[in-house]
Order: sequence, then structure tokens, then C-alpha cells
Amino acid sequence: MPHAEFAASVSAPGGPAIAESVLLTALNRTFGYSSFRPHQREIVEHILAGRDVLAIMPTGGGKSLCYQLPARMAAGTAVVISPLISLMKDQVDSARENNMAAAYLNSSLTGAQASQVYRRLEDGSLDLLYISPERFAMDSFISSLKAARISFFAVDEAHCLSEWGHDFRPDYLSLAAIRRHFPRAPIAAFTATATNAVQQDILAKLTLKNPFQVRASFNRPNLHYEVRPKREVDSQLLAFIREHKDQPGIIYRTTRTAVEKTAAFLDSKGIKSLPYHAGLPQKERETNQEAFSNDEIQVVVATIAFGMGIDKSNVRFVLHADLPKNLEGYYQETGRAGRDSDPSLCVLFYGGGDIPKLRHFLDQIVDEEEKALALRRLNQMADFASRNLCRRRQLLAYFEEEYPEPNCGSCDICTGKAETTDATREAQMALSALVRTGERFGAAHVVDVLVGADTKKVRELGHDQIKTYGAGKHKDKSYWRSLIGEMLGRGLLAMDSGPYPVLKLTEACLPVLQGKEKFEILEMGTRDKPESESKGRSRVSAGAEDIDQELFDRLRALRKTLAQRQAVPPYMIFSDKTLHEMCRHKPVTLSALREISGVGDAKRDRYGIEFVQEIRAHAGAD
Repeated sequence: MPHAEFAASVSAPGGPAIAESVLLTALNRTFGYSSFRPHQREIVEHILAGRDVLAIMPTGGGKSLCYQLPARMAAGTAVVISPLISLMKDQVDSARENNMAAAYLNSSLTGAQASQVYRRLEDGSLDLLYISPERFAMDSFISSLKAARISFFAVDEAHCLSEWGHDFRPDYLSLAAIRRHFPRAPIAAFTATATNAVQQDILAKLTLKNPFQVRASFNRPNLHYEVRPKREVDSQLLAFIREHKDQPGIIYRTTRTAVEKTAAFLDSKGIKSLPYHAGLPQKERETNQEAFSNDEIQVVVATIAFGMGIDKSNVRFVLHADLPKNLEGYYQETGRAGRDSDPSLCVLFYGGGDIPKLRHFLDQIVDEEEKALALRRLNQMADFASRNLCRRRQLLAYFEEEYPEPNCGSCDICTGKAETTDATREAQMALSALVRTGERFGAAHVVDVLVGADTKKVRELGHDQIKTYGAGKHKDKSYWRSLIGEMLGRGLLAMDSGPYPVLKLTEACLPVLQGKEKFEILEMGTRDKPESESKGRSRVSAGAEDIDQELFDRLRALRKTLAQRQAVPPYMIFSDKTLHEMCRHKPVTLSALREISGVGDAKRDRYGIEFVQEIRAHAGAD
């Protein structure tokens, strides 16, 4: 039995607590870690004790270990319900790298392959079995589970159960039957994000019994957040990527067209990149995702369709070239950076022109209540991008969590990279132009009036004769479009819901128009370097300033060779963080290598000699 080495130490459900030394031994031998991350030990203990669990932990907080370790230690098979085929494969490959007996059942398997998995389930030789919610809903599969020894159920991405969750999946509702079919099996539910309403929904739908609940901090201290003014965004993206040569990253864009355009632009400039969006054939999406996971390309440019199935641990940056629709989506997308806990960058390029584009999409929503909710969330997102307030504090506040420190030290606001500019006078000009043109036009015409454009429409309407005509010619059109977008985002203006995007004043604009309140906008101190200045810039991996870069490059090349041999993504061999530690300590024996965090027994035995030899060879070259 694969769990025999630990099973003798695991008590029966409801029995005595497991000794911490036993848990730490299992943790170290399986995963190569000497200590647990926050909340992991308590979750593992309660699962092994037979208690239900609801764990809300941020991406990168180590959720998968919370069910993989007890699956390794307990007698029987742990059944993991996972939403995506690609996520199942990655999780199984990763578990196997740690010498766990893991398999999945989904439509990608042949009949013979599926039969083999069923046999292993029946004979009890599996630690972990990954399935989709659709498979659990099959009566024949329930019968197979009842004939096997099940240690517990783990429901991953549990927010999909809730209609209030951002990825609601009706098929997840079949999981409400777990308790009825398996009344004695513990259920452990995990998600990276859940408001209190979603949390209560999960508890109710899974009928969790007196569960041990963890609501971990949503703070990701290794992520640095910035907002930069959007100008020529493709050139800005190129300059950023050239400053972060060879570091994997994700670029999010709102539309499929923008994804294709940006990916083609970067590729034409020598940046290995591929697009990912729902409009691509499934096979092409899978191929592009695998290329990114396998470090064959540096950057994937994607819509939000590139989501939950991403398990790559060494994403060093996430760039948003357009404003996301809401803070929850933004948090999830930035959360794909730095899953290995090393420092990573999250940069949002924001221009006021993003607001009218997103408003256009929202105006297509038929249900008025749903439209109002979407608009409220968009306004929250615009506030995040434009307010002179710690980015981290704003994100955590969305999840009803208060950040305790006065300065996070890891966002553009707290590090002084962003400064506010008083734009009250310009805001008054724009508001006055709206009043004098009768609130009957969209942003383009109002901007033409402000800059004094000599257009046929302006002349025919007599708007070249009003007081505000040309009053804003000291600023260019892009400034005024951005300012109007800011005013829309912050509620000073509204967009008419009719067939044409007409701007309207709101009551919130009156204090600014009357000079009773200031209107300040952020002016970023950080400037993107011109393309020519980015070439040849010295390269240092994020969070790895004190490592031997030449050795890191050699170890990374070795990792890629071994990954190709094993047919798994490189990060599954060892994370960047583990390679960084090897570079700092330079272990030249297997016993010394075993002391490196992330090197367990299985990986030492499988890869240790080759890594030690590479480190020795580098030392000899020095």
C-alpha cells in the first residue's frame, strides 16, 4: 500500500491527535519542506481526524498540500473534485513527482486507461483520484466509489458551488449528494476566494457538519502592485518584458482582438509569446497553455478564459493592459503570479478610456439588477486604479479584511512611485463643457469642444461659440479622454443607457463644479523606459538578487532537460524558489541537497545526482 509508511501513525477518525513530529516527518519526506505554511498543519490534522473542513486560502497559500498530505498518510483513496481537465493532469503529474499514487478520470482517457484507473480504485492502490463534478453525478461512478475504501472527499475551487461566486458551475450542485451517499466520509472544501455570502453558500450546499473553518488572510505579501498610466500600451508591455528577460509572465487583455494583436506584436519583436482566448480551437488553447507551462514561450497573452487551470508556480509577473471588470477577477488574475512565494510584479496599465469601453459591455446586460451590480463592481475597480490609497489595503478591504500596517512597502502608493495631481480646474472645464452643450453628446464631441477642434459637427452646432470652446487646448485629446474616464469611474459622470453613449452629470459632480471639493488624479512617478533604453539592461530574477545567476541559468537548463525527459512542466521538477536556494547553498552531496526546501525523498532519488553534479561542475569552473 502506498500509504503504509505513515498509516500506522494515523489514528482512526475521532481518535487521539496525531503527533506534530509525525506530520513534519511526512511533510519533509513527501514534499521536502521542514515546516508548514500558515493553517496547513491544522487543516491536515482535522482531515486526518475525520472532521469536515472549509478552507478559504489565497492562491499560492498551499491548498493542494492540505489534501495531498492527508491522502498520502491515510488509509484509502482521497477523491478530489476539480473543475478542469488541464488542472487535473497538472495536479496528478505533480503528485506523482512526489511519489504519490495519483490518477484522474475524465473524457481525455481511452477506455483501456479508464478501466485501469477503476481497477486501482477497487484494489486500494490509489492515494488520490481526481474527478470532475460531472463524473460524480453519474450513478455508475457512485457505485464504484461505494465499492472502494474512500478516506475523504476534497472539493477544489469550491466557490463554483455558489451562484454568488465568480465561476458558478451548475454541475457542482451534484456534490450536495456526497453527504447522502457517503455519510461517514469527511468533506474538505477549498477555494482561493470567497466573500462571506459565498462561504455560507458552500457550507449549506455541501451540508458540512461542524466543520473546522479557516479564512486565511487574502494578503499576498510577495506580490508588488502598481498602476501605470496607459499610453502606447503595446510598447509599454514590450519595454517591461525586455526589463524582465526570460521571466515567465501573463498579460491580460479584455478582448480577443486585443489578445491576438498584442501577441503578434510581441512575437514580431522577438518575445516568445502566444495568445489564449475562448475563440481559439480547444486543441490550440491546450497547445499554447502547455508551451507556457513548459517554458517554451516567455509570455502568454490572454483573456480571462486563461483561468483556474493555471498551476505554473514561477510566473514572475502579471500585466493587465486593460482595466478588469471587477476587483475579484483582478485579485484572482494577479494571484497567478508568485505561487512559489518568491517576489513577483503585478502591473495594471490604466487609462480613463477603459471605462467607456467596459460601460459599453455592461450596457448589453438585460437584467437591470445584474447591470447595477456589474456597474458597482466596475466603479470599485476604477477607484482601486485611481485612488491615492495603498493598493493592498484596497484589495483586502474588498474581502472584508483590514490591513493592519500603515505602509505595505510593496505597492506604488506606499513606495512613493505614484503622486497625485490636482485636476480640479480641468474637471470643472469638462463639466462646464457638458453643461453648455446640453448633456446631449458623447465623450468624443465634448473632447473636441475642449481642445478647440475645427470639425464640421462643432461648427454646425455652434459649439465653437460657447465659452468652454478651446478652454482645454493646453492638454491633448488623450488627457481629456482619460480625465472623462476617471470622472465616469468615480461617479461624477454617468453614461446614458440609451442607444448612444451620451454623458450626463450626476449629483456627485456638484461639489467639484462649485469648487467645494478637489478632484485629484494619480500621476505615476514610474515611467516606462523607451524601447532603446531597455535593450541590454542587466537581468536579475525577481526575488533572487543575491544568487549566483550563472548557476541558476545552468540549473534551470538542467531542469528543462529533465522535464522534457519526464514529460512534465519544468516547475514540477523543482520550483524557482528551490533552485534559488540551491544557488545560495551550493550543495555538493545528496545529503546536503536533501536539506534544500522542496527536495523530498522521491525527488532526491530521482534527480539528485544530476543536480549535485551540475553544482560541482559549476564550482570547478569557478
